[in-house]
Amino acid sequence: MTNDKPEETGHKAGIRRENVTKILAAAETVFAEKGFNGASVGLIAERAGVPKPNVYYYFGAKEDLYRRVIEGVCSIWLHAADTFDETEDPAQALTTYVSSKMELARSRPHGSRLWAIEMASGAPFLQEYLVGTVKPWLESRERVLERWIREGKLAPVKARYLFYMIWAATQHYADFAAQIDVMNEGRPLDDSQFVEAKETVIDLVLKSVGLRESRMAA
Repeated sequence: MTNDKPEETGHKAGIRRENVTKILAAAETVFAEKGFNGASVGLIAERAGVPKPNVYYYFGAKEDLYRRVIEGVCSIWLHAADTFDETEDPAQALTTYVSSKMELARSRPHGSRLWAIEMASGAPFLQEYLVGTVKPWLESRERVLERWIREGKLAPVKARYLFYMIWAATQHYADFAAQIDVMNEGRPLDDSQFVEAKETVIDLVLKSVGLRESRMAA
């Protein structure tokens, strides 16, 4: 009996992790497609391939699941800028951050669109998260850029507006994918086009802060 219990606990924990992962992935897509009001727990459960009661069991109310999904998306974005604390090279920090944000726009487009919908609606579910998590994060990144400016590593720039520009440029590739497809002869960008787009955004950001290194010219 002593040996069976840990195995059973481990097995149940594995099932829980698998179900939670499936539900979060399904919810990200459904909320992005339908919005909060249009999405149903039943549809999320169906897409995840789990019984509807499981969604409530793991996450509680639909509102709790929605917050968990959208805050999870943003958390990944925030961690994309960890290199600001790991390097004293602004070109490397900015390049890594922009590159990561572009890749996330491509790999998690529904998450980006869901965030855009929430913001366009006035962030009714995320006011506390924006104030308590995103704003302090942004201020911490601003302090790093401002220090680099004082040290002469960057051209003077209002750091907050630089971040706004980066967010707009990178998330555009998820939020406005339909427009991009139409402008690209009705097709999504292929791998080489996406690399070119990513390098263009990186190049423009670096040049905007006086870092003339151009990945496009490399």
